[in-house]
Amino acid sequence: MNKVYVVGLGPGSALGMTAAARAALQEADVICGYTVYLDLVAPLFPGKEMRSTPMTKEIDRCRMALELAAEGRTAALVCSGDAGVYGMASPLLELAGNYPMVEVEVVPGVTAALAGAAVLGAPLGHDFCTVSLSDLLTPWEMVEKRLRAAAAGDFVLCLYNPASHRRKDTLRRACEILLDAGLRPDTACGWVRNIARGGQTARLLTLEELHSAELDMFTTVFVGSSETRVQNGCLITPRGYRK
Repeated sequence: MNKVYVVGLGPGSALGMTAAARAALQEADVICGYTVYLDLVAPLFPGKEMRSTPMTKEIDRCRMALELAAEGRTAALVCSGDAGVYGMASPLLELAGNYPMVEVEVVPGVTAALAGAAVLGAPLGHDFCTVSLSDLLTPWEMVEKRLRAAAAGDFVLCLYNPASHRRKDTLRRACEILLDAGLRPDTACGWVRNIARGGQTARLLTLEELHSAELDMFTTVFVGSSETRVQNGCLITPRGYRK
């Protein structure tokens, strides 16, 4: 079959993988992906052929899966979280036009925003938006524009890629932008590191405290709206039913 499944594996553990994702990987003749993600699925599918590319070789990875499918094999391209949220579905679909004989099916997964929110409580109970703080593919000026727009709209914010070895101060800069845009220093926030994996840690804190937090790429950050609060150890954004 000339087909590629683009599969979101969820936050990390086998328990977070959807039944649809497992079915797609079981049907695939070959599974393609970044080495770290292949290591997660290999024990679940012993004997299955695996093809990897290094980090930052996303386009090569997409092309590899499409070319395998063009040869008549069923391929699966895997990524963490959801394939369509900062995932591999977009670049693969962009390239798929060069392979008209190949069918592409996107298989959704549980993205970090949802998995991390469940750890903290219910911070995404009302309108929210996600913003990646990485300026690798998006100019920082655009990141700042989106942060200010989210603050103006009183959205709950879920921040991906808050820091890296190269970008040690992006979370601090983002907090300063949000404070300058009018968010209160005592705005309820939280973060989760290594979601659903070994060594998972989480913390509830204020925006002022978040400003000095030292986090990394394995952490997902939540900044509450004006309605978000901490109650019984949980971060909660009311939907409004009690009104």
